[in-house]
Amino acid sequence: MSARHDLATPAELGVDDEERPARILSGWAERFVAICGFGIAILVLWQVFRPLPQGSQYYLVVFLAATLPLIFLSYRSGWGRLDRGRGLLDRDDGPAVLDWVLAAVALAVCLYPVLPFTIGSGGGGYDAFLDRQGLLDPVDIAMGAVVLALVLEACRRTTGWVLPVVCGLFLAYGYYGGFLPQDWSIAHAGLDFAQIVDALYNSGSGFYGTPLDVTASYIALFTIYGAVLEFSGAARFFVDLSVALFRRSHSAAGRTAVSSGFLLGTVSGSGTATAVSTGAVTWPILRRAGYRPEQAGGVLAAAGVGAILSPPTLGVAAFIVAEYLEVSYLTVLLWASIPTLLYYLGILLAVEIDARRFHSRAVALGPDEVGEEPTPAWKLLARFGYHFLSLIAIVVLMLLGMGATRAVVYATALAFVLAVADRAVRQRDSSSGDRLREFAAGAFTALSHGIRQALPVVAVCAAAGTITAMTTKTGLGAQLAAVLVRAAEAVSDNATVVLACTIVLAAVALALLGLAIPVTASFVIGWVIIAPALLTLGVSGPATAMFVFYYSVLSEVTPPTALAAVGAAAVTGAKPVPTMWQTLRYALPAFLVPVVFVLTDTGERLLGRGPIPGIVATAAVVALGIAALAMATGGWIFGVGEARPPARIMAGLAGLVLLYPSPVTLGLGAALLAVAAVLTRVLRTEPAPAQADSPARVADSTGGMS
Repeated sequence: MSARHDLATPAELGVDDEERPARILSGWAERFVAICGFGIAILVLWQVFRPLPQGSQYYLVVFLAATLPLIFLSYRSGWGRLDRGRGLLDRDDGPAVLDWVLAAVALAVCLYPVLPFTIGSGGGGYDAFLDRQGLLDPVDIAMGAVVLALVLEACRRTTGWVLPVVCGLFLAYGYYGGFLPQDWSIAHAGLDFAQIVDALYNSGSGFYGTPLDVTASYIALFTIYGAVLEFSGAARFFVDLSVALFRRSHSAAGRTAVSSGFLLGTVSGSGTATAVSTGAVTWPILRRAGYRPEQAGGVLAAAGVGAILSPPTLGVAAFIVAEYLEVSYLTVLLWASIPTLLYYLGILLAVEIDARRFHSRAVALGPDEVGEEPTPAWKLLARFGYHFLSLIAIVVLMLLGMGATRAVVYATALAFVLAVADRAVRQRDSSSGDRLREFAAGAFTALSHGIRQALPVVAVCAAAGTITAMTTKTGLGAQLAAVLVRAAEAVSDNATVVLACTIVLAAVALALLGLAIPVTASFVIGWVIIAPALLTLGVSGPATAMFVFYYSVLSEVTPPTALAAVGAAAVTGAKPVPTMWQTLRYALPAFLVPVVFVLTDTGERLLGRGPIPGIVATAAVVALGIAALAMATGGWIFGVGEARPPARIMAGLAGLVLLYPSPVTLGLGAALLAVAAVLTRVLRTEPAPAQADSPARVADSTGGMS
């Protein structure tokens, strides 16, 4: 493999879709957290093959008790002097006394439900605790209240204030809802504090609900898998392969960034981490091609966000989709396949338009860029193509009927064995003892690091349990869904218009919701509050779930809190807000695709549901629509040249029409595109001469490309 810049890991960069920067631990604090992470990883793996006999909720109690303390040790409080650990640890960045106290308290109160001895009038073991459901003892209530406070604090440390505040609003609604005027549709009987704690602490819909279950059963395993691939060098291989595939052309730099994001996203599942990791290598290439920092950051962020959509390791919310709909994870992967391809098609088309419109320079990587001539793609595949085997193994094993948890465990083992074998071949001169030590150290690091990467998700999913519990106990979801449908019915009594208006309102609500909170929490709230409106109007469960999922992901590219764009801007040195708008420009055409899922019955074919000819035909029509939208947003008509506003409007209308796939709309969309091409030809002007040192913002009169 070529001697390219090493890819920064998410842990080194301190970024993820769900988290703030973690502490950089060292000394015995680092060793303690690493050992605890390794122990939790063993527990997670044990649960796959030998589930605890007490049941899944018992396992979740133990899992939260093991992981919540590590959050307080791994993440700063943000309270100034309280974060200083000087004199206690080897580094000033280590946990302070307060962090250790909170970790100890978290361990005690989270383990309380399963402790076999009596504590005051409470305790007595897991069965006794469950027997008190609905009639909690005062000790139970006190312990549950402390767990609630600690979960919200852990969420604040990892994601900021917004999600804890949202959780607080839902809790306040549960407590004070009985004081609302009873003629209000969202009023309810009201819950007292004991009922709230019972719903959170001693039921399957609170802290130990589906979100945390998904984290403990799936996400932890996939983060371990990602850590093993990081150890194996797969990420660097994917970027090198992308560079090798596009050796020299005007759009090579953009294609490399997009394909790198796609390949790395298949194993990452993190939009921000993927954008930053690929940007560390591809930004110099984009700069040499003439990309401005904001423009390059937009490409990197848009391509990185695709990681949350890319099989086989989709974002956390995809696992929750599988649990809510009670389908296999493989089914969700199949649903996501065509939309993912359409998403990257939109970005690639935007990159091609930029190369033509702004005269991006052809670049060829040479000694100045990478230290040596890049290896041809076929040689890279022959030497390092084994990195694809574990990805293929996950899908094949699930096709053979194996559950997702076992499939990823076996794929992880395969990836690790192949990585160790590869290193053994490259280090033939080292002794067997050295190789054995490296094997053990690699296994320990991968297992521990995988769990530590999942800690922010644990905090988010546990906190999200407060939202689902309050929504379930108060019936808020059904009430707000009814309000949403009535608002749409106020526009028209036509069923199609009502559905279209509801879709627009739902999309806006999800986009606004995602501005403030992480993708996972956005999906959970969207599912319990917004999804019922679509289900009421006859939209199927799969289409509704994927619609909510995709628009929850949209928050990663939407100003003013687009985390992926912020990360990419940090790499390119761009201003964050202009980078966000560039990211939205690249991603917007494909993000209109979810509307197709729910607007028409044929739209579900994009999820792979229906006859194969219909799936292919629908995908082709929507792909043409994405191309039209890309030409409208990019200002270029392929084969003709730079488009003026009238032509861009025609292309935009064509794209919107084609998102309602039918023979009639296909003809109308094609006609509108033809009008756009004619207008572009008629209004075409001669291009101004391009500057020698930067891409000119003018049209390419030939429309050609090398």
